[in-house]
Amino acid sequence: MRILLTNDDGYHAPGLKVLEDIAARLSDDVWVVAPADEQSGAGHSLTLTRPIRVRRHGEKRFAVAGTPTDAVMMGLARILQDHKPDLILSGVNRGANLAEDVTYSGTVSAAMEGALAGVRSIALSQAYKREGAGDTVPFEAAAAWGERVLRPLLDAPLEPRTLVNVNFPAVAADVVKGVRIAQQGLRDYGRLQIVTNRDPRGYEYHWFALGQTVETPAHATDLEAVADGYVSVTPLHLDLTHRPSLSMLAELYGAG
Repeated sequence: MRILLTNDDGYHAPGLKVLEDIAARLSDDVWVVAPADEQSGAGHSLTLTRPIRVRRHGEKRFAVAGTPTDAVMMGLARILQDHKPDLILSGVNRGANLAEDVTYSGTVSAAMEGALAGVRSIALSQAYKREGAGDTVPFEAAAAWGERVLRPLLDAPLEPRTLVNVNFPAVAADVVKGVRIAQQGLRDYGRLQIVTNRDPRGYEYHWFALGQTVETPAHATDLEAVADGYVSVTPLHLDLTHRPSLSMLAELYGAG
């Protein structure tokens, strides 16, 4: 089995090394094609206005001067064009990718690009508790549970153009409660916080802070699963059509 690894934290990110260790337990044919620098929040963006450069760091290791989507496209259409991967793993991201995070996340978007190309794709992210942790974010839960979570997904009958989003809780590996299949959650967007300060020259600058989690019956969402100490596994699909609205809109335009 050929596995392609990528991420959005960049080629030198600690989480990518964790993912390499996990992948090595699944296959001896593991390739890395990752963004050269951090691309957090890049979403599914694609570079169209400047050239993309690729630097080779080893026989199966490449850094791409672009977004996570660029990296996957370069991996599939150039580097591995003659023998495409059987599996794409994206991560392990430094920080959770839960709820509406998936629309901003370069980690999840890299897996989306793989799914668009018809390759089984899984995004993996590690939640953490302490703000400002930087490169000291602990990946213990991901390292211990990664193989356990991935193995059942290798041959699972996933639908075409779908992907799986995995998030590891911010707890020690030995207290992870297990795996919970969860739907995508939604934070209370009305509680979005913007933290404002001034730089030394007197100009304002701003940071976005996350809103609060919306509680649901039975704690059914990915947000709650991770908060409760479980590894969340959420299936996502790329068809964004809201099918219940089709007939209403057809009537509205007389197109029924």
